[in-house]
Amino acid sequence: MAGDPALKIGLADIEAARSIIAGAVLRTPMLPAPKLSALTGAEVYVKYENLQVTNSFKDRGALVKLASLTDQERRRGVIAMSAGNHAQSVAYHSKRLKVPATIVMPVTTPFVKVAATRSYGAEVVLHGETVAEAEAQCEEIKAKRGLVLVHPYDDPRIIAGQGTIALEMLEEVPGLDVIIIPIGGGGLIGGNAIAARAKRPAIEIVGAEAALYPSVWNALHGENRPIGGPTLAEGIAVKNVGKLTLPIIRELVSEVILVDEAHLERAVNAYLTLQKTMAEGAGAAGLAAMIAKPERFRGKKVGLVLCGGNIDPRVLASIMVRELERDSRIVSFRLTIPDRPGVLGVIATRLGSLGANILEVDHRRLFLDVPAKGAKLDVTIETRDLAHAEEIMAALAADGYGPTRLEAGAAMD
Repeated sequence: MAGDPALKIGLADIEAARSIIAGAVLRTPMLPAPKLSALTGAEVYVKYENLQVTNSFKDRGALVKLASLTDQERRRGVIAMSAGNHAQSVAYHSKRLKVPATIVMPVTTPFVKVAATRSYGAEVVLHGETVAEAEAQCEEIKAKRGLVLVHPYDDPRIIAGQGTIALEMLEEVPGLDVIIIPIGGGGLIGGNAIAARAKRPAIEIVGAEAALYPSVWNALHGENRPIGGPTLAEGIAVKNVGKLTLPIIRELVSEVILVDEAHLERAVNAYLTLQKTMAEGAGAAGLAAMIAKPERFRGKKVGLVLCGGNIDPRVLASIMVRELERDSRIVSFRLTIPDRPGVLGVIATRLGSLGANILEVDHRRLFLDVPAKGAKLDVTIETRDLAHAEEIMAALAADGYGPTRLEAGAAMD
């Protein structure tokens, strides 16, 4: 890959990258996922890149790029801009290879990713709201200090390194019909599309892109959908499409599916509750695409790249609770009750007899639509499922409390 950086990347480059990372980057498991198969209607296999040392696939490309540096470049040091996973991988392998590293990260990067990057000894510069703004600062620092840029996706060696994933996947499950790959700047899907289509020409490569950041979608379809906003998939929240990666995507990728925040949340929760594994929003984007369009993949043998597991624990806890609310396993409702001693006890006993677990109670006396001797009672309970929740609501209605269901989070408004 010497010379022109736009030189076409081929299978030979990806095989060479595999030799470079051998022994330094984990060959992650590729396992069947029967519960995800039942959820989606496809035969699902998961490639667990969240088990890498830095918990993401980025270890592969970062090491291939760093291994190519001259002695002089190593002494000067490297710089990268990233929302988190690329940052950690560059920092980790730079430390292993004794190369000074500076990482520019958006100020919106989850703390868990910032802390992990610093823990590997890199200098972290927080700048801008997005990767694009961080990139501008990165270029400025690079020029001032004469550092070598380790681009997160638009670099032939990065692309080749990421493509080693598909080689491993197809060795484990040669008969895959489809591989679904998250898309940010396109390095991951670009490298793996090259490898997979070279090894199995009939295979479909499908991209999963965050609906709030449809950069590749716009480029492919000639559209101008808005780009921006807070997304669970910050790892693929990219505004600028790669100059090297876009032609690869045009040529080798069958379809790009946009996934919204609700589907991303469901996918993160499914990985945790069904597979007992951690997936960040970007890492779960492939599964989110299957949940969004199950008919597209029904009956097919599908490989998912769980490309990262660096998620803020507080965000993960919030997702789990929100999914319980979506499934009506946590329900909030408002009752109209007489304001006299003992009523709360009666209601608590009644809910207990119905098999509900009380999580939260808020007693309200000052609503103007309540008689002076009445009150409103907001109750949040844990139930078995939607049918159980409806049974409880019906029983409370029969008791004369006039229950009304509250939207998630409304009980404390």
